[in-house]
Amino acid sequence: MTWKINRSNIEKVDRFQITIDEVVLPNGDEKSFSYIDFAKGVCVLPITANGEVLCIKQYRHVVKSWEWELPAGMIDPTDIMPLDAAKRELEEETGYTAEHWLDLGSFYPSPGSTTEEIFLFAAAGLIPTEQRLENSEQLDLHKLSMEEVKTLIQKGEFKHGAGLAAILRYKFMTD
Repeated sequence: MTWKINRSNIEKVDRFQITIDEVVLPNGDEKSFSYIDFAKGVCVLPITANGEVLCIKQYRHVVKSWEWELPAGMIDPTDIMPLDAAKRELEEETGYTAEHWLDLGSFYPSPGSTTEEIFLFAAAGLIPTEQRLENSEQLDLHKLSMEEVKTLIQKGEFKHGAGLAAILRYKFMTD
């Protein structure tokens, strides 16, 4: 049931690595299969003491629009654990740290085309610090009730895949 790789061609483009494998399928057919090797990432569902969710509205150049999202980012080589990246991203993007963390597991956003894995967390006991955005991050911070977040999702206005996964996992694990 495994695919035999006859040859791989790997090309690095900016922060992406594109791999093209020439494979032999279990039935003997040959096929070219390409995918993007992408860094692992994190996504945080930050919940205030009042039950509000810290959401961000961020400009995303790829889709040329402002998107509703949860704090998220790549795991750096210096991060020992995904939780370290989650803590860093929460503080950088929202200006808050958290006293309590709930591991919501991980998921593959698009396993047919990328190796990316995103680790999900919920954060509570939020403490204000200082927001430290990267120069390419253009975002606004919003405190929304869970009902407001639900409405955004129902209307199709909240499209952030990792955020949707974090909210779903949180709801399933806490309901």
